[in-house]
Amino acid sequence: MTFRTALCDLLGIDCPIVQSGMGAIAGPELVAEVCRAGGLGVLAGLNVPPDDLRAMIRRVRELTDRPFGVNLWLHRALRPPLDPGEISDEVLGGAQGMLNRFRRNLGIPTTMARPGRAPDLVEATIRVVLDERPPVFSAALGWLEPGLAEEYRRRGIKTMAMVSTVEDARTAAAGGADVVVAQGGEAGGHRSIDGKPASPDATSVGLMALLPQVVDAVRVPVVAAGGIADGRGLVAALALGASGVLLGTRFVATRESMAPELYKKRLLESESGDTTVTDTLSGLWARALANRFTREYSASDAPVLPPLVQRAAANDVFVAALKQGDPDYYPMMAGQSVGLIRDLPGAGEVVKAVIREARAVLDALPRRVRQA
Repeated sequence: MTFRTALCDLLGIDCPIVQSGMGAIAGPELVAEVCRAGGLGVLAGLNVPPDDLRAMIRRVRELTDRPFGVNLWLHRALRPPLDPGEISDEVLGGAQGMLNRFRRNLGIPTTMARPGRAPDLVEATIRVVLDERPPVFSAALGWLEPGLAEEYRRRGIKTMAMVSTVEDARTAAAGGADVVVAQGGEAGGHRSIDGKPASPDATSVGLMALLPQVVDAVRVPVVAAGGIADGRGLVAALALGASGVLLGTRFVATRESMAPELYKKRLLESESGDTTVTDTLSGLWARALANRFTREYSASDAPVLPPLVQRAAANDVFVAALKQGDPDYYPMMAGQSVGLIRDLPGAGEVVKAVIREARAVLDALPRRVRQA
C-alpha cells in the first residue's frame, strides 16, 4: 500500500510510517510485519548483547527483504555505564528504603544492596550495526557524533536521530543525520535528550508547536513523533511539514509486540490523562502509564538514583510484578495517544489502517474546508 513522501524515497519504503524501536518491545517479528506492510520497522537494540543483536538483525532478514532499522541509545550514562559505587550511602539507602515498601507489598525479599554496574555494550553494538549494515540506524538519547554518522554513510546505512528540541535538531542535522525525528511532549517513553535536566519541562514542547519549528530549522526529512496513532495524526503531521510519522504506543498494542499481556491490557483500558512523566522508573524522564509505583514514589521524599541505576535497583520489583500479573508495580511506557487505542491488531494491519484513514481524511478535507 503506497503513500509516498520524500522520506519514502530516501529510505526505500512504501509509506511514511515508522515503528519506534522500543526496548523490550520491538523484536524481529514486529519489525518484519511493519516492513512487509510498507513501513519502516525498527529493531530495539538497547541493552541487547552484541551476539544477540546480530542474531536479531539476521532474523529480521529471514522474515523480510524490506528495509528496516536498528535503534540504539547513545546516552552518556551508558558510555560507559555509571558506576553505582559512586552513589552516597544516604542516597542509596533512601531509594532502597522506598523500593523496600514495594517489595514488602509484593512479598519479595527486601534489600539495601548496591546494584551492580551495567555491562558496557554501546560501542560493541555500534560495531554490530556497522558489520551487519541494516538500511537504517536509529539513534536516540544521546549525541550523534559526525564521525559515526559518516562511518555509517560509508557503509550505505541511513541515520535517523530523535530529538526533543529545535537546538538538538540542528545539532543532529549538522552531525550528519539523514532524518530527524521530532519528539513532542505527548510521546511515550524516554525524552530523547542526553544527560538529564532538573525537570522534564525543558523537553515537553507539544508536537504541534515543535514540529514546524524543527521543519524550518533543518534541511533533511523530519518525522513526527508523539500523540499519533491513526490516519488523522499522519495528515496533521504532513500538514505541519513532516515527511512521515513515528508510532510507538500504537505498536505496543499489537499482536507481534513483545509487551506482556498485563501491559497490553492496561493500554487498552487507559485514557490520555492516565500517563505521567516520571524519573522513578529508570532515573531518566519518561512518559508512562501512572500506577502505584510512580504515584507513591513521586509523592515520597525518597531520592531517585542516577540514570539507569534506578532501573537496575528496581528490577526485582518489576520482575516480581510481572510474575504476579500486578500492573501496579510494572513499568509501562505509553504516550498520550493511548486514549485512541482500543484494539489489538497485527502490526501490518496498523500500517494499512493508518494509510487508509489518512486517505479518507484527505478526501474529506475539501468538503470540510468549504463548510468552515
